This record gives sequence, C-alpha cells and structure tokens, in this order.
Amino acid sequence: MNELDEPNDELSAVRALRADAPLPDSDRLAPHRALLSEAFQKEARPSTAATAPRPRRRLVLIAVAATAALAVTGGLIAVRSDDGTPTASTAERRTGPQVLSAQASAATLELAAATVEKIGTPEPGPKQWVYEKDTVLGENGSTSEQWTRWDGTGEARLPGIPGTGSIKDFDPNKLQVWYGPNQEEKWKEEGYDDRSQRQFYRFLKTLPSDPDRMMKAIREEHAIGDIEGETAAQRDWREIDVLYRSVLIPPNAQAGLFRALAKIDGARVETGVKDPIGRPAIGVKVYYGEPTPSGHQGKQEIYFDPETYAYLGEISTAAPMEAPPFEEDLTMAPEDLVMTSVRNAWGVVDKPGERP
Repeated sequence: MNELDEPNDELSAVRALRADAPLPDSDRLAPHRALLSEAFQKEARPSTAATAPRPRRRLVLIAVAATAALAVTGGLIAVRSDDGTPTASTAERRTGPQVLSAQASAATLELAAATVEKIGTPEPGPKQWVYEKDTVLGENGSTSEQWTRWDGTGEARLPGIPGTGSIKDFDPNKLQVWYGPNQEEKWKEEGYDDRSQRQFYRFLKTLPSDPDRMMKAIREEHAIGDIEGETAAQRDWREIDVLYRSVLIPPNAQAGLFRALAKIDGARVETGVKDPIGRPAIGVKVYYGEPTPSGHQGKQEIYFDPETYAYLGEISTAAPMEAPPFEEDLTMAPEDLVMTSVRNAWGVVDKPGERP
C-alpha cells in the first residue's frame, strides 16, 4: 500500500475480543500482535520536533483475559509515564472514524486473516438452502430475501418476481419457488462461467491463502473480465468486491481475500465506523481521484463485522457522466452515483422460506 490519505492523528485501533469468541490460539496470533504493537509505537511518536519536553512513554496493550486476542475495533491503548502512573492516551480519548496508516492497515488485515482462517464452517448438504437477505439503499431502494439450494436445483425469492404471461393474480408477497435440473455438469462440460454455490465454494476451497497465488488462480478461473487501461490494483479491487458477495466463503479463501486487500495500493482500514444501516463495523476503502476505466470515482468501501469479520455491505461510487445534449434529462445527480448495498442476514436452512 502507499501513503495516500495518511491520517494525522495517533492510531486508535485496538481492543480485546470477547474471551468466548472462536479465535486462534495465543501462540499463533503472537506474530500479528507484534506487528500491531510495532505499528502503534511508530505512529505514537510526535510528528514534529517542536514539542515541550515530557516523560518518555511506552505503550501497553491491554487484554481483558489472558487468552484474548487483539482486534482492531476500539481504543484500548493505555500508556505509562516513567514513574509507572497509568494515563489515558490521546487514542483512547478519541471517538469516531479513524483511518489507519498503510502499515497499521496491513497489520490489521493480517490479524483478520489469521482469525477467519481458524473459524471452520462445514459445507451444507446438497438439499440444504443458503439464505440471504439484502437491502439496496437509495430513492428506489428495496429489500429482498433469496434462498438457493446448495446443489443449484432450486431457488426462491421474496418479494416474488412474476414470470412470463398474465400477472393478474400474481402475489409478490407469496414465496415463489422454482426447481430445475442439476446444471453443474452441463455448465462444466460446456465451459460456462455459471456455477452453483456448491461448485463455487469448492473452487475457492482449493485456493491457497497466499494472496498472490490466490488472486492469480482466481483471475484464471473466475475472471470478471479485463478492462483496457485498468491497473492491477483496480482490477483486484473489483474482483475481491465481487467475491465478497458470495454468502459462503471457506476459511482459506476468506484469509486470502484479507491478505489480498492489504496488498492493494491505496487500500486503508477505517475503524470506529458503522455500516450503511448503522451496525458497528470496520471498513476497507480505496479512493479514486480520477475516473477509472471501469467507471468508478471517489470512495469505494467494503464493510465487515468488527468481531467476526463477516461481510456486511459496501458503498460503490461511479464517475459522473455527461448526458448527450439531446438527452439532458439523463444527467445524474450526485446521490445517483452512489450504490449502497448491505447484507442484513444470512445462513443455511433446510427449506425455502425458512430463516436462520
């Protein structure tokens, strides 16, 4: 990452996770704690030499339990003066969003990777259904619920979408369920990009968690298409953004995605934020000052749960477009350039219409 948007304040980025959370053991996370500690120590130094003399201070990372792992969602940083008296740090007193430096962002994302890598999620059975509730915000926003059978042979949706023909008696509030033949082998044999959730999950499970090797394999097997003039960083951001829309991602791939985000030039972690519907979150964002070849400009941000690192939603901003003179009514307002979506709920259930 580069130093774009470097924050001027001290870092406020650490708090202890719940002791009952399913996290890696203490020994495995020790190297990642060391990375964070080093980043904190460097960023806590005065930015100018023109400061009054004061006692030398050292950082103490506070944990609520001996086995608790460090997370990046709060401000549990304390300092001691040379006489041992605890004092509140500037980072501890601050509230609100904080954009981390390149080094601290990389350490934070490595800690996230090490955490999700150890959380196992069993693959659903072929007749189980993946449930997802999504909301698209904005003037024409909407909320929908979808159920997809794991083997790809069934789909359901609320509100329902009418098929072809007369819609006189169609009730959108009634669960609409569709069944069809298993298409997995056909898609594979005929070289289609379409995959069932089961096929895609199993593909991701074969990937290494090393970010470079993982992204190379993804580009070869699940490419979303190259755009002329796009940089490698812009291309990787688009790919990762699409991948996170998958409801179920195996632990190795989740870890690899966090590590890949850490390598994207200009990507930064933002702590102390809320997702678009007000849930506590951490964000990973990039900012494009000029339009990209894919049509984006401005802030692009992906939100994650601050404890489980599950995907919560995103904000994607498009570059302004000028309408042709004869179609001036097509000119878009600033709010029309922002696409905001969230994942309200998700899980695995046994039948369509059921919720976790």
